[in-house]
Amino acid sequence: MTVHNLEYMFRPKSVAVAWSENGCARYGETVLNNIVEGGFGGEIFSVHPQKRTVKEIPAFENPGALPSAPDLVVVAGPREDIPTCLDEFGSKGAKAATLMPYGFSPPWGIENQTYRKRLLEAAGKYGLRMVGCGSLGIMAPYAKLDAGYARSAPQAGNLAFVAQSGTLVSSVLDWATGKNIGFSHLVSLGDIIDVDFGDMLDYLAMDGRTRAILLYMEQVCKARKFMSAARAAARLKPVIVVKGGRLPEGAKAAESHTGAMAGSDAVYDAVFRRSGILRVNDLDALFDAVQTLSLATTVGGNRLAVVTNGGAIGVLAVDALAAKKGRLAEISEETVQKIDTLLPCPWPRRNPVDIGADADAERYAKTLEILLDETNADAVLVVNCPNGLVSSEDCARAVAETTKRNIHKAKTRPVLTSWLGNGEPAEEARKIFAESAMPSYETPEEAVRGFMQLARYKKSREALMQVPPNIPEHFTPDTQAAQGIVKKALEEGRTWLDEAESKNVLSAYQIPVAETHVAQTPEQAMALAEKMGGPVVLKILSSDILYKTEASGVVLNIEDPATVEKTASAMLRSVRAAVPHARISGFTVQPMVKRPHARQLIFGATLDKFFGPVVVFGHGGMEADLIEDSSMALPPLNMDLAKEVVLRTRVSRLLEPYRNVPAADREAVELTLVKVSQLVCDLPQVTEMEINPFLADENGVIALDARIKVEPTDKPAESRLAIRPYPKQLEETIRLADGVNLLLRPVRPEDGPEFQELFAKLSPEDIRFRFLHPMKSIPPELSARLTQIDYDRDMALVLVPVDGRREILGVVRISASPDMKKAEFAIVLRRDMTGQGLGSLLLKRIVDYSRDKGIGTIYGEVLSDNRSMLRLAEALGFERKPIKDEPGVMHVFLEF
Repeated sequence: MTVHNLEYMFRPKSVAVAWSENGCARYGETVLNNIVEGGFGGEIFSVHPQKRTVKEIPAFENPGALPSAPDLVVVAGPREDIPTCLDEFGSKGAKAATLMPYGFSPPWGIENQTYRKRLLEAAGKYGLRMVGCGSLGIMAPYAKLDAGYARSAPQAGNLAFVAQSGTLVSSVLDWATGKNIGFSHLVSLGDIIDVDFGDMLDYLAMDGRTRAILLYMEQVCKARKFMSAARAAARLKPVIVVKGGRLPEGAKAAESHTGAMAGSDAVYDAVFRRSGILRVNDLDALFDAVQTLSLATTVGGNRLAVVTNGGAIGVLAVDALAAKKGRLAEISEETVQKIDTLLPCPWPRRNPVDIGADADAERYAKTLEILLDETNADAVLVVNCPNGLVSSEDCARAVAETTKRNIHKAKTRPVLTSWLGNGEPAEEARKIFAESAMPSYETPEEAVRGFMQLARYKKSREALMQVPPNIPEHFTPDTQAAQGIVKKALEEGRTWLDEAESKNVLSAYQIPVAETHVAQTPEQAMALAEKMGGPVVLKILSSDILYKTEASGVVLNIEDPATVEKTASAMLRSVRAAVPHARISGFTVQPMVKRPHARQLIFGATLDKFFGPVVVFGHGGMEADLIEDSSMALPPLNMDLAKEVVLRTRVSRLLEPYRNVPAADREAVELTLVKVSQLVCDLPQVTEMEINPFLADENGVIALDARIKVEPTDKPAESRLAIRPYPKQLEETIRLADGVNLLLRPVRPEDGPEFQELFAKLSPEDIRFRFLHPMKSIPPELSARLTQIDYDRDMALVLVPVDGRREILGVVRISASPDMKKAEFAIVLRRDMTGQGLGSLLLKRIVDYSRDKGIGTIYGEVLSDNRSMLRLAEALGFERKPIKDEPGVMHVFLEF
């Protein structure tokens, strides 16, 4: 349902609290008190079997007795009564409900699942949205709504906090109150029956009062919905998450190194990274994030300047910065000279800037003013160690006043503070900073953590918005051949492909593999070795043996063909003794690959319960799961995303040149990751895969061994992916009247530069017609947003030449609402391509696509003097009407 009816939940005009004496009176009374004391200006009703009143609020015996339908219902009744209660309120016309915790059992077990289904059925037929079960409530300070049972009332501010845990909401609220930090929304989701994190992200992303979104989650239920909402929200504002349940007890018992690497928490890491969400690991870090994001702007990078009146404390700040991979700003000579004239005695003339134990308010103020002009710094941390020489409060006041005076500089170079100590001077200083809306931390380490959260957010947002490069080679997999191999194994009742079959699947995806031949007998193995010449590797061939080395099923570097026969016979005996129930198909014989500079890598994929396929890269070999050097990502991948996956590993550094070892072909490694990603996107039967060892050196890459697990499925490949891949089925060849062929296809992330070129070729009038106002150029962020789209919600079709020239001739797009009920369209066609019916074709294709997606209405805003567009829309059945308060703009729309 996404954002449907959520406005009634967070901006209601009337609220009813349904409660009783049946063990939950304290919830009802507390919520009613909080709503009244919070200053809610709408109607408030008490629904109670004995018509109990609180603070003279009108009381009614049941929902049917209410004089009007409440927008929001807070239900604090016994468990067994709630389905009926929701049905009665829904039939009355209520739009939203919050379900309090009394009488709820944990969200597992058949009985509880049946109960949850009853709640959904009771509310769903009326479109009534539910938060809970087990919710502490919801708070929306700007609407003066405190519909919960927290002890503290929230202040109004620009942070939203959404959590599954009600106690955590209460704890964050108590902490923030003492810090003078306010919220736009606080929402306790409880057990999540209806409204989930995806819904909240969609709603809060478009809320103008929310500058940053904080989440505490334990589990995501609807992966694709969450990914779409998270990516959309993170493009607009910071999203910070604490994930509960980080330990590996949630990971499945893995059947391969790859599976062992892909524990549930590692998958969530990949999810948050791909969606642009900043993850923090504990409540301390979350509290830092609350403070930093509520008071500081974003930073330009990770370079920090430090001002301190104590050398040792400055060193600790530098250590903390280095540990979190931040950079100490290299202050310029001009800055050094200015500080020279300020300080009464010699100083180290470098960052951190030690201004002396006797630094007074004036010295702090002037030093800060100088550093706010330092272009090599992205932020300034001001630290104070209390002593008897000067007043800490005066120094704090001077820093606050200097920051306020230079607020335009502090917006791009934030000032963070840390006044040490637990006594009255430190507390008074922190109060000064709180009143001045400046971030203040008890230790320099906490301040550095807050700064790095800002830096990490900038980096994650850049990654989300970037325009990836093209894949450096033509890559066309033989999907049909791979599917044939998988089908044969499944028809034979096997879940694992043998080595030869696995390698053939890889070859179908143009992943280089070692030459491999199959022999049924030791004699055939000898004959193959004679034919190959040179040393060979002999392996047992069995889809039932995953780790051939452990079963004595691998022998390397056999020089003599006769020895191959003897070795094969001995191997057969030992393997049968070690794994008596294994089905043995024979042997594989392959040339001994000798690449002295090769690095051993591992590629793989596994299936996560919630997010579907994930791909894995890391340090390979027999010790892969012991070394614990791997990273993972959600498919589909492109070269830029693959590069980032590789860079997150330690083995990535081994790909660089060192001593006399030349650099490995990093591009080939990254391209292999893209190919693995494409494989799991195309083949829904593949549930686990491992390529190990995989060698990479200066001459390229090669897979020495592989195994693939398959399971039957009747679901399409796309359905199991958390991120919808490129919809190739929408590609279409367009033949013009003069015989020229064009390709109409979905936009790709790498189309960014071509969008820039298309914009440059538009006339001023074309630009005004498309964007409704003049623009000299298209910003890179907008270019990225137009090309790096979520195919599950949005669609853009581009018209390009079929001869490979990198240019875009026209584009049509829709951007759908989260509930997919309506979508806005836009169209641009290069002037030299007009007059050939292409505008009509583009608009018709996006209309057909919208209809097929089940979108109810497609609409657009068109300038009144854009007569050609108005005629085109009218020809396709669009209606139009003027837009109120926007003279000269028409609203055109088509309802399906």
